[in-house]
Amino acid sequence: MTGLDEARPTRRNNERTVAGCHRMMRRADREVTDCEQIEGIIAACRIVHVGYADAEGLTIVPLNFGYEWQRREGAGTGDELAGLTLYIHSASIGRKLDAIRAAGNALDVAFSMETDCEVIAGRTPCNWGEAFKSVIGNGVASVIDDLDECRKGLRLLMGQQAGMPDIEFTDQQVRSVTVWKIEVRHLTAKIHAKPEPRNARRQAAGE
Repeated sequence: MTGLDEARPTRRNNERTVAGCHRMMRRADREVTDCEQIEGIIAACRIVHVGYADAEGLTIVPLNFGYEWQRREGAGTGDELAGLTLYIHSASIGRKLDAIRAAGNALDVAFSMETDCEVIAGRTPCNWGEAFKSVIGNGVASVIDDLDECRKGLRLLMGQQAGMPDIEFTDQQVRSVTVWKIEVRHLTAKIHAKPEPRNARRQAAGE
């Protein structure tokens, strides 16, 4: 363990919600700030849960997605990670698209995705937990009209979901679906690793 690790707080207990601000993650020891690690989590996910409000109220929907991340040199996490775009496709009608269009093609949304989820057994029921890697954030959803960007979004979807990023789509195929995107404004990432078995910890400590 390095001195930097020793100085890093494990919990932030004095944060308060302030209008227009993003509070820090309480479990500082589980927060992921390295861009490569964050992208690794996103690359391993297949489903994004998108929440939004419309005339009917609040709702959330699970969706397949593709993504493009144009990172800026020296960028960190949070608001500096602008450049991440999630691409999604759907039918030409439906509640999601109605909400986007009703918002002037700029719908505020929240999203979450997770991977490597595994139950952690505890000695008592209250000590059980879950190992996971997750990303949550918010952004703006809009329907894409440009045919070339729609085609790019579909290729990114196939790359993420099927490992086939080089599929060619005809204009007719592209026009048969609606492609929309979420331009991310802010995100945070978190890893709760599964503890090593007790015997492995003892061996690592030289016991």
